[in-house]
Amino acid sequence: MNSGSNENMSYRSLYISKNFNLFNRCVGLPIQYRNAVALDNIRYVQTKAAKEDVLNRYKEKLEKKMKEEGAESIEKLQEKYKDKIEKTKIELNRMDPLTDLEEYERKATKNGHKVTKLRSPRSPDAPIKPYKVLDDFLKLEKIKDLSPDQVEFLWRARFQEKENVLVAVIPKDVYQKLYTNARENPSFILPLPKEDEGVEIHFIQWAFPGPNTTHCMFTSLAEYKLHKEYAKPHTTLMFHHDISEDKNIVLMNGTVEQDANITLPETQLLVMNLQRFYGALAESPASNRRLQLLKDFTSGNENFSLDLVIQEAQSLEN
Repeated sequence: MNSGSNENMSYRSLYISKNFNLFNRCVGLPIQYRNAVALDNIRYVQTKAAKEDVLNRYKEKLEKKMKEEGAESIEKLQEKYKDKIEKTKIELNRMDPLTDLEEYERKATKNGHKVTKLRSPRSPDAPIKPYKVLDDFLKLEKIKDLSPDQVEFLWRARFQEKENVLVAVIPKDVYQKLYTNARENPSFILPLPKEDEGVEIHFIQWAFPGPNTTHCMFTSLAEYKLHKEYAKPHTTLMFHHDISEDKNIVLMNGTVEQDANITLPETQLLVMNLQRFYGALAESPASNRRLQLLKDFTSGNENFSLDLVIQEAQSLEN
């Protein structure tokens, strides 16, 4: 299998249910994104009086610290700890994108957009099932001598008759980009257009349960905020890289929960935008912009904008 034969078609083929090709280009799709409200960061500026009040309240401790550090004045002490203070201020003032999204959701509700029905959380007492590995689907011993094309055929056939299933065979080099960015940016948000209901936001989380297994979970942001770690993902993708070194491919399968308030075409769009923002397409100005938004979300950079995420998600430019 030639992993670099088609850089723009990042996953060789991804099927949703029976032979539903995920990567048909979305030209002409009736997708109308609503404009999201701009997210303004709230900055807190200390007044001179407030600073003096702090100094007065901690005067004794500051003087003790001055003696310990051999500083001649509070100003000298501040200068000595300048870098540490600035680093702490940056950490404390980091933008929380999930909190800022509340303003967008309030606006959407006020404008009459319907709220998706929420599912109940999973029970905290529910036993955690062991994660599945590639050998649970295809016996590694039996496929070790097969060609990549033969493995791909068996992989598709394995899920051919199953419903609500996504299947893909991904070139190793493409997956490596995805994996690297997922490691560095383990969570993100993606918009999903809802007909006559504006945009619904979904929360993306990556997990790395084993040396050859990676999971990507999609949860509606509303459910995630309500149930936190007990929220049920509506879609889970599993990436298996057991044979990536030998055959230059990574196998993926995913499941859309039956009780999820999401359709297969909607899942298709989310997964397509997942690869666009996580750098799985050929490098271009558009892919660079999306990757920067991903990094801004992770770092809490004030340049992060939900408006821009929605704009880039709906763009036909790859």
